[in-house]
Amino acid sequence: MTLFSSPQDLWSHRARIVIAEKGIPVEIVNVDPASPPEDLIDLNPYHSVPTLVDRDLVLYDSRVIMEYIDERFPHPGLMPADPVARAQIRLAMQRVETDWYAAAEALDREPDRKLKVALRRVLREAVAQSADIFKIRRFFLSDEFSLVDATIAPLLWRLPHYEIELPPQAQPILRYAGAVFSRVAFRESLSPAEHEMRFS
Repeated sequence: MTLFSSPQDLWSHRARIVIAEKGIPVEIVNVDPASPPEDLIDLNPYHSVPTLVDRDLVLYDSRVIMEYIDERFPHPGLMPADPVARAQIRLAMQRVETDWYAAAEALDREPDRKLKVALRRVLREAVAQSADIFKIRRFFLSDEFSLVDATIAPLLWRLPHYEIELPPQAQPILRYAGAVFSRVAFRESLSPAEHEMRFS
């Protein structure tokens, strides 16, 4: 199994978290998305990361990769057994992708300093508004670590990199983040570049 992954990419990071949670041996190929290697160009018509290769199977959507790994290696399970709870997890992932990841990617791309300030405010408010949800359970919507936690964690890890400090009412999010960041699998998922986002 091989994962083509960018060392700084949110979407790649969440796939690496799932792989680390499962404890499976996967070769990680670090890719510069601006200059993808020939292997990736041949495998993936979009030349995007992450891309997972498992024998003859090639997957190049991060959520598909995460769910495939969870189903192929069912222990520990990262999705609840109940279909209603599974749907809620998928919907939460969609919200994080649409509201948080999109704002973070816009921030990464924006060269104008004033517009960056506005985008930081948008992302800060989007994250902070969810604080009450983080009070309810040990993890997001669940007492067990799930795929939505693997989606939230990379964004929270990058908040200092984006120069975003959450307001005092976001303490439940910070407690949650500390618990997730202390997991062995999360620490193993970090690339050197991601580690430097907080410890440079």
